[in-house]
Parts: sequence; structure tokens; C-alpha cells
Amino acid sequence: MNTEILGVVFMFVLTLALAIPLGRYMGKVYMGDATWADAFLNTLDKLFFKLGGIKPLKEMNWKEHLVALLTINLVWFLLSMLVLMTQGSLPLNPDGNPSMSPDLAFNTTISFISNTNLQHYSGESGVSYLGQLVLMLWQFISAAAGMAACAAVFLLMRPNFKFQKDDKGSVISGNFYSLFIKSLTRVLLPLSIVIAVILLFNGMPMTFKGKDQYISVQGDTVSVSRGPAAALVAIKQLGTNGGGFFGANSAHPLENPNYFTNIVENVLIILIPIAMVFALGYMIKRMRFAYMVFGIMTIGFLLFVVPSISLEMGGNPAIGKMGITQNLGSMEGKEVRFGPAASAFWAITTTVTSNGSVNAMQDSLTPLSGMFCLLGMMVNAFYGGVGVGFLNFYIFIIIAVFISGLMVGRTPEFLGKKIEAKEMKIAAMIALLHPFLILVGASLASYLYSHDPTTYAGWLNNPGNHGFSEMLYEYTSSSANNGSGFEGLGDNTPWWNISCGIVMLLGRFLPIIGPVAIAGILANKKYVPESAGTLKTDTATFGIMIFAVIFIIAALSFFPALALGPIAEYFGMK
Repeated sequence: MNTEILGVVFMFVLTLALAIPLGRYMGKVYMGDATWADAFLNTLDKLFFKLGGIKPLKEMNWKEHLVALLTINLVWFLLSMLVLMTQGSLPLNPDGNPSMSPDLAFNTTISFISNTNLQHYSGESGVSYLGQLVLMLWQFISAAAGMAACAAVFLLMRPNFKFQKDDKGSVISGNFYSLFIKSLTRVLLPLSIVIAVILLFNGMPMTFKGKDQYISVQGDTVSVSRGPAAALVAIKQLGTNGGGFFGANSAHPLENPNYFTNIVENVLIILIPIAMVFALGYMIKRMRFAYMVFGIMTIGFLLFVVPSISLEMGGNPAIGKMGITQNLGSMEGKEVRFGPAASAFWAITTTVTSNGSVNAMQDSLTPLSGMFCLLGMMVNAFYGGVGVGFLNFYIFIIIAVFISGLMVGRTPEFLGKKIEAKEMKIAAMIALLHPFLILVGASLASYLYSHDPTTYAGWLNNPGNHGFSEMLYEYTSSSANNGSGFEGLGDNTPWWNISCGIVMLLGRFLPIIGPVAIAGILANKKYVPESAGTLKTDTATFGIMIFAVIFIIAALSFFPALALGPIAEYFGMK
């Protein structure tokens, strides 16, 4: 087998080997069961609870979980805006980077609180070290918030569990602040420290000094940016954040020095999203159901990653027409130290999740590889972001259960709870929200550009089908809270900063609110014991039903847009 392919297989197998025990550990953490880390982390948890005035044993109903989530994000939104708009006058700015404009600060702040990390600025020149540290803090907070929301849904999903109720008769289960703190102290922080040390010893900078200079081979004096990169890159990958310290992200040699660091960073992209699925199985005591979910997610992932690797290793058709030999595959926009297979694997792992980091130029992918990246974000449920990936998948589960029930003439049931009109309406609205945000945004941008190309000439370096793909990709990335981009797009303008900020905001919080509301409503319903006529939701048959629902919704929503972009571009190369 080709050594490049072996490297990709090794990365995926290593991820799975780490995700299974991590998922069990996370399940214990969220259930409050004893773990090996209790001896030295209980004290840290208690400190945060005391400082925040949190009563971790006070359980919340689903509405209180959501209020807590939104409150955390609002407070930090205001602080981030203040720092980014005044960073030029604040300390920890040895390179003298300027303050951000209000529209760019708005976009950046929304981007980081929504776990998107879409960067309409170049990291080393657009943000001071203080700004980078504030954004790094947000990478912890946004990841932990998504994990806590997902854990709250897991707790509400427990079948045949005798929930307590508050004085209004609503089911209470878990405490959002406790789940949030434990996500930080028990998972994200310790793992980030270990990873940062590994990256540091492999040559990644970790300093507060300004630019350094060296004399190049040609005799020129070159200034090289540096900074506290190792700490930021660790949580950037682990929390499916993706926002890089340097503008070139993990294609930059100081942000991803060698093939070993490439393996480490790539494994981290899907580690927690996969682990969350196994945590689900532990928490609801239905490991067979978790295996089914993981299986469907993995099938979808492989359907994107296998052809992408084949396409990138096969070379670019447009370059081939020029008579240029491509023995190494399609190397435009890629790093020689990684190669096309590892670059294609990263491109798919980063877009099936909400990570968005890159080790190559996404804009240089062959057309169909770019389409698979788009589809990964359009589906937004094959692994997905930390926590929110399963929440998106949960919506498809509800729709599949409802349709299956109608097909056999029975009231749809999921884990012993009846799926009725209210839950189905919420699921349908959330399922349609994602394509609505993407297609409306891309349509408006296309209209503006086509009707006044002079005014908006700076938007597209690649007009035509690829230019449409660049605009479609930007809104897809924003709605999926991904953050990667086809960087031929000139995106640091008021239009792109504000419109993408709004899409990121809606694309982040409504798909969290919907599943939490559904889980809370179902938890309030009477448990119906399984019978001979109960739909089994942990079987391969039901898994195929979920996959069919995902395929049909994605095809109906996005195929026309894809036909105008990457598909038309592909046939134009023939």
C-alpha cells in the first residue's frame, strides 16, 4: 500500500483507539461517576464553583440550561469586542498590530463565540498577543459550551429514568454550569496542556517576544512573526475551533512543523466528536445505539474522504492539460512535507467537523474534492463539532423516527417517548434552517456581484463557476460554524463581515436550542416500555433510514447550488 495512504489509515485508527476510552471517561465525568482524575481535579472544580457562585447539585430544566448557555456567550461577547477594537492601545502588542474596525471585530467575536473561528484577518498581523489570548480563551469557552449542551441532551435522553421535576412540573436534569466547568477542567484543559508541550518540543513557538529576524540564503533580511502559538494551536484543534495563530493556519511551518505534528493535529480534529458518541452510549446505557450512530457517521465520512484522496493523488485535470507531469499528485496549494493524501484527509476531517483549520489551500483542491468539503459542512452531522455534531445528528434521528412510524402506521417512539407534532415541527425548522442560511446568503451575494461587478470587483479573484463556489463556501462555512474558506474570496469587507456574522450566530445557537428543547419535551413525557411493535432504533436498518433522510435532505437542498459551482467547474475542465 502507498505510504501516504498508510499514513492516513494510521491517523484514523489512532483516533478511534483514543476516542473509545476517552468517550467512556467523558461519560463518567458527565454522570458524576468516580474517575481517576477526581483526586487532583475536584479541588479545581470547587474553586471555579465558588468563584462563580455555582451550585453544581442544583439541577436545571431545559430552559434553564439554554439561559445559562446564552448568558455565558453574551458576557464574553462584550469583552471580546472591547479588546479587539482597542488592542492597538493595549499591552502585549510588540509588533504594533492595529485595532480592528467595528465590522471586523463583530465578525471575529461572533466567529469565536460560535466555535466557527472564521478569520477575515491574517493572524500574525491582524491581532495582538493579548487579542490572541482572548480568542484562545474563547476557544475553550465555545468548545466547553457545545460539550455541555450535548451532555445536557444526553442526560435528558436517558430512557426509563425517574427524573425529578421542579415546582412548575418540568423535568430537571444536570446543571449546565457544572457540565461546562467539567468540560473545561476534566477534558479540554488537561489534554491541551499535554498537546501544547508536544507541539512545543517539535519546534512550535511559545513566546511573548515580537518578530525575529534572520538573513536568508539570498542575503535578504527577513522578519518572522512568532508568539504564544503552541498553546493556541492545541485548543484550536482539540475544541474543533480551527482559528490559526498564523494566517496560513496549519500550512505554516511554525504552526505545523513536520509530519508528526500533522498527525497529532489531524487526530485532534475528530477525537472529541467521536468520543462524544461513545459517551452517549455510556450515559444512556445503550452502547449498541452508539455504535449505530458511529457507524452511520463513519460511512458518511468515508464517502467523502476516499474519493477526495483519490482525486488529489490523481492530479489536477487543468494542470494535466498543460502537459505538466504530476507524479506527486495535485500539489497546487499543498505542502510537500505532507503530500496530497494527508492534505485531502485533513480537508475532509476539518469540514465534516466544525474545525475549519487547514494544512493546505482549500481553494486549490480539485473541483470535486472541494464539493466533498462543501457537502461535509452542508450535512454538518458526520462527527460534526464538539457536542453540536451529535445535536445535528439528533435532529435527523427525530425525523427518521417520525417517518418510520408513519410508514408502519404506528405512533413514532424514540427511547420509549412518543414523537408528536411539536417535536417534529422543531426538528423540521432546524433541519431547514441550515440550507436557508446558506442558500439565501449565497443568492444575495451572487445578485450583488452580478448586478454591480465594478463596486464588488474585489470580492472574487476567480469569476465564473469557481467564484460562485467561493461565495457558496463562505456561507456554508459560516452556517456550519466551520471557519475554513476558499481564500480567493476578498472577505474583509463590511458585507462579508456583517452578513457572515449574522449567519454564524443563527447557525450556532438555533441548532443547539432546537435539540435541547426536543430532549426536554420528550423527557417530560411518560415512558412507554418496548413491545413487539416498537421500532428498534439501534439496528442497521434504522441506521440506513437515518442515512437516507440525511441524503435526501442534503440532495434536495444543495444539489442545484453544487451544480452551478464545483460540478460545472469539473465538467468545464474536461
